Amino acid sequence: MAPFLVWVAVMCLPLPDPAIQYAIQTVATLAVLLMARPWQYYPALSVELLPVSILTGMAVFILWVLPESDWMRKFPALFDLYARYGIRGVAPDGPSPYAPEQCGWALAVIRLAGSALVIAVAEEFFWRGFLLRWMKAQPFLGVSPRHIGWGFLLAGSCLFGLEHSRWLAGILAGLAYGLLYIRTGTLWTAIIAHIVTNFLLGLHVLATGSYRYW
Repeated sequence: MAPFLVWVAVMCLPLPDPAIQYAIQTVATLAVLLMARPWQYYPALSVELLPVSILTGMAVFILWVLPESDWMRKFPALFDLYARYGIRGVAPDGPSPYAPEQCGWALAVIRLAGSALVIAVAEEFFWRGFLLRWMKAQPFLGVSPRHIGWGFLLAGSCLFGLEHSRWLAGILAGLAYGLLYIRTGTLWTAIIAHIVTNFLLGLHVLATGSYRYW
């Protein structure tokens, strides 16, 4: 739990510069991850599971950006419905503290790396590795992911989705990562998928200037 809780704690600090704050979050959470080494309690990822992990991550990335894409504007009723009810607290595209021209490329790259390689990992150890099994039984380390039922998967995914401003896409992402974890029996599949999603999203943001996703 510690890496994720450190991320949240630093996020709540009243720091004036969001880019610097994100860099502090990234460094602090990475330090706790390296100290706690939660991966020692989980089986290693099998190479043959890499394709399904990567494809799941790519699918979640598409799911995340498609509802707000220009293609979706061809269906104005659906576009407006999602914009009104599927998103909360998102500012429109414009000057962003994470844009390289605002914070410099060093902090922009840290923003990308923190999203893809730090918080994605910390979230998976918390939401899927800990919470799903903790809701099932105690002590949670003795619970096989294959024994997690649909009710717990749905509850955990809803909580994961509500953590995000794009709560509806977040719930679906949580279901995808959670189902991958349950079906494969290894948390690393969900971790890899989450890393791929966040990395593609970060590249999309930097390439298109869609900073509303950050």
